[in-house]
Amino acid sequence: MQTTNLWRFPRVLVLGMTALLPLLSSCGSNDTAKKGPAGPVEELYNNGVDALNARRFSTADDQFNAVEQNYPYSTWAVNAQLMSGYSLYLQNKYTESIGTLDRFIQLHPAHRDIGYAYYLRSLCYYEQIADIERDQKGTEQAMNALREVVNRFPDTSYANDAKLKIDLCIDHLAGKEMEIGRFYQKQHLYEAAIGRFQRVVDDFQTTNHVPEALARLTEIYLVLGLKDQARKTAAVLGYNYPGSEWYNDSYAQLVDNGVAHSDGKSQNEEPGQRGFFSRAWHAVF
Repeated sequence: MQTTNLWRFPRVLVLGMTALLPLLSSCGSNDTAKKGPAGPVEELYNNGVDALNARRFSTADDQFNAVEQNYPYSTWAVNAQLMSGYSLYLQNKYTESIGTLDRFIQLHPAHRDIGYAYYLRSLCYYEQIADIERDQKGTEQAMNALREVVNRFPDTSYANDAKLKIDLCIDHLAGKEMEIGRFYQKQHLYEAAIGRFQRVVDDFQTTNHVPEALARLTEIYLVLGLKDQARKTAAVLGYNYPGSEWYNDSYAQLVDNGVAHSDGKSQNEEPGQRGFFSRAWHAVF
């Protein structure tokens, strides 16, 4: 999935550095990279940033690792650890990136860029969300990680972007429920299908899957002969989504099954009175 520009590493990690020093004469050598780079901490770190910007990830990883190994108690090492997590994220090595970021969060909970670390960690989960054909455990993990960003850093740009991605995760989960429900319905496993569609209505009310869920519930209730339940469900559909294709189809089914008349009145409605379904219909039209 695409992400916004927010995933770029914080400018303070780069702008707070001393002026860039010349590249190590040996940094382009494969033999040297294998042995491990060495040099002043500022030079190692800056070389890593340059390599990362040039998408030379192997070199960048070597430089950041060298900072951590040779200067473990420096502020450069702390920043290098976060940059390593970012480099792994760019390489789609999400599991390794999460491990690095978890270590950073555990060791440096008061760091000025701790919000970014949590956000980048949530993106690692978010980027792994599978399509609705597959298990949605990853979607739930992503949603939990994104919510942690919102709860911990509510007034940040990270939280604003996380909220948008949470909505997409919720829609994704609702889509999975609908897919399973449709499968059960085709197999005539109506009780199981009702459970799936009802969960969309109850737990994912803000998604665009709700009208279809209500329509399919109405259809199943009619198949089962539960006409009163079908009428009430269609009333909710018509009241909240008037004029929608799903409502028009559901109402046509009610008419075909003798539950409602084409004039908008319920079959069980006494003359001169309006039942729940009719009230919903006339409130809209």
